[in-house]
Amino acid sequence: MCDYSLHALASRPAEVGETLVTAKFPGTSTRGFASKADPGVAVCMLPGTELAFADDVQYDNRWIWTKAIHFRVGKFAAIEPGVPHRHHDAIEFPDGSHVLVTQLCEGQRVTVLQLPVVHRRTESVPSTAAADAVPSAAIGG
Repeated sequence: MCDYSLHALASRPAEVGETLVTAKFPGTSTRGFASKADPGVAVCMLPGTELAFADDVQYDNRWIWTKAIHFRVGKFAAIEPGVPHRHHDAIEFPDGSHVLVTQLCEGQRVTVLQLPVVHRRTESVPSTAAADAVPSAAIGG
């Protein structure tokens, strides 16, 4: 999932084990995740993706001062996804607090630890008479 303001950019899904950096994307005021090798491509994540930051997480509110959360692990989350035209991508920390991804200071290194389990809906295959038949030996005959 990438925030609405990044939909015009090239993007790709995150991969387990890769190290990303927080980045500001050209032509937007939005920050997100990118690889050092391809900084113009937004790396998108599903809610529940587990992340490990190299250092305590630094963020700002577009003011002069930055703040730190004294955690280095978190989960990617979506805040109020039903509210249009606002940033939804966030990091949820072990104490339940959230920081919007767009507020993360640029240049922080983060490793993707684990992707969430995605349950896929499977079509049920109609049973056939042969599959439903009980062998005669099982009936006692």
